[in-house]
Amino acid sequence: MPKFDFDTITLGHGSGGLLTHRLLQSGVFDIFKNDLLDQQHDGASFELNGNIAFSTDSYVVSPIFFPGGNIGDLAINGTVNDLAMCGATAKYISLSFIIEEGLMMDEFWKILVSIKNAADRSNIEIVTGDTKVVEKGKGDKIFINTTGIGIIHPKANIHHKNIEAGDAIIISGNIASHGIAIMSLRKGLEFETTIESDTINLNHTIISLIEKFGNDIKFLRDPTRGGMASVLNEIAELTKLGFYLDQKLIPVDEQVDAACEMLGLDPLYVANEGVFIAIVKKEIANDFLETLQKHNAGNNAAIIGEVTKDNAGKVIMKSRIGGKRIVNFLTGEQLPRIC
Repeated sequence: MPKFDFDTITLGHGSGGLLTHRLLQSGVFDIFKNDLLDQQHDGASFELNGNIAFSTDSYVVSPIFFPGGNIGDLAINGTVNDLAMCGATAKYISLSFIIEEGLMMDEFWKILVSIKNAADRSNIEIVTGDTKVVEKGKGDKIFINTTGIGIIHPKANIHHKNIEAGDAIIISGNIASHGIAIMSLRKGLEFETTIESDTINLNHTIISLIEKFGNDIKFLRDPTRGGMASVLNEIAELTKLGFYLDQKLIPVDEQVDAACEMLGLDPLYVANEGVFIAIVKKEIANDFLETLQKHNAGNNAAIIGEVTKDNAGKVIMKSRIGGKRIVNFLTGEQLPRIC
C-alpha cells in the first residue's frame, strides 16, 4: 500500500484539487497503469474493429467486503460477464467511484487491488473513470459504476429470438451462493459455514464455448438480481414458449440450501454472480455440458430442463417429490443491496 496523506477519505479528495490529484497519482493511476489511462484525459481514445457490445452497471453491495470477494472485484466481474453474455470479449472498461467521507484508506486500497486483480484475470483494461466524495451519512462507504466495451465473437448469435421448443436449459454451476454469502453478514446473522460468493469472470469460458459451438448456443444470461427464476420468466415472456425445469437437477450447495431453508428463501430467486444460464440446441446439449464441466467455472454445471411449446410464457418446475408448480417472477425484493 502506498503512503497516503490521510488515513481516511475526506471531502477534499473529491474537490478536484490537490488532494484529488494526490489520491489519483499515489494510487489509482499507478495500480491501473496502461497507455490509454496514462493520457489522464477526461476520456479515452481507441480503435475497435468488429461488432461491439456495450454494458454499464452500478454496484452498491452492502457490506463492501464479504466471503469470497468485495465490491471491487464484483464490479469488474459483473460488467465483464454482462459483455460475455452478449458473446463479446471485454476490452475496455471505465471505473467511477462515489466515496463516502470517512472511508479508510486501507479499505480503499484493498478494493483497488481487487479491481486490478480482477481486471488482469479478465484481460480488460481500465481506461477512464471518475471520483466523487459525498458527506458522511450521504452514502454507504463506496459505490462503484463501471461501463464496459467488448468485441462480439464472429461465431456468436445470442438472442432470445433464436430459442425454439426442444432446446436444452443448462446452468453452469451451483445457484444462490452469492446472495447467501451476503445475507450471512447482514443484521447479525452468521452461519457456521464456509459459504462464499461465487463472483468470478466468465468471459474466457464463454468465448471458448462459442468457439466450439457457435450458433448452436441460442441464448446466454447471468442470473444476478432476481435469480434464475426471474431470468427464465423474462425469457418465457419474450419468446412465448414454456420453460420446464426439474428441481432435482438444479445444483445447490448443501450449506446454501440449508441456509435458504432456515431463512425462508427460495434459492431460485437468490442472486448469483458467477454462474450463467445457457439455452442450447438439444443435439449439442451433452457435448456442451461435458465441455463446460472441464472449466473451473463449470464444475457443477447441469442440464436442468428444456424449452417446450406447452405452458406458453410460463416457467413450470417438477418438484423433488414429483409435483409440478408454476415458478413466477420474484415479487418485491428478497435481498436488497446484493450487488
